Amino acid sequence: MDEWIEALVDLRRRGEPCVLVTLVDDRGSTPRNRGTKMLVSAERAVNTIGGGHLEFQALAIAREMLQQGDTRLRLERFPLAARLGQCCGGTTSVLFEPMISPRPQIALFGAGHVGRALVNILATLPCRVRWVDGRAAEFPAVIPAGVQQEVCDDPLEIVDAMPPGSFFIVMTHDHALDLTLAERILRRGDAGYFGLIGSLTKRKRFEYQLGQRGISETAIAAMRCPLGLPDVKGKLPAEIAVAVAGEVIACYGQTLR
Repeated sequence: MDEWIEALVDLRRRGEPCVLVTLVDDRGSTPRNRGTKMLVSAERAVNTIGGGHLEFQALAIAREMLQQGDTRLRLERFPLAARLGQCCGGTTSVLFEPMISPRPQIALFGAGHVGRALVNILATLPCRVRWVDGRAAEFPAVIPAGVQQEVCDDPLEIVDAMPPGSFFIVMTHDHALDLTLAERILRRGDAGYFGLIGSLTKRKRFEYQLGQRGISETAIAAMRCPLGLPDVKGKLPAEIAVAVAGEVIACYGQTLR
């Protein structure tokens, strides 16, 4: 029953967030005794707290915490018969304990020359990357380890699916798509970082167009365009990638302090 310990070690090694679920109190008839643990990650659960509706609800709560990046302890009380309809008539309290601070989650839109150079750097950093482009042929044959390739005809779905505090980097082949993505990202209002590739001229044009779409000046001000550390000069894809990666590192370094 200590399998969760080995799983936790493995998740820590890979930097994957998880929630430790513990039965901290039991009164009357319950499916498991206090101290029983279950480890929940985005993709799996290790051990069991008894199955049934109790476990179903606990898994839902733990995965909601992971999706929202919630790092606070959470205590829930479950009257098993009244709340969950289980034949056990007792009551149990469940502690939800986030065990690993989530790595910054990055959505990178665009698999062009700069995107390909940038993703190779991001893959070496303590972050999780979703690399998005609708053109499957633009992706390299080998995707860097730790990067999730997304061949997606509707990248707005990816924007909507990212958790609060996510980092967004937009560098597609299409200015109209860049604008659509920028609008969707800014409407969220919860990005940890939003960088848009382009010149000052592009920024001015986007500021006007976004304003016409009802995006406030305050929201637009959070958009980094041109993006990247200004002291890193050069126009080669690798040079731009280094400048952008440096800015991303500086930004998530502040949020993780």
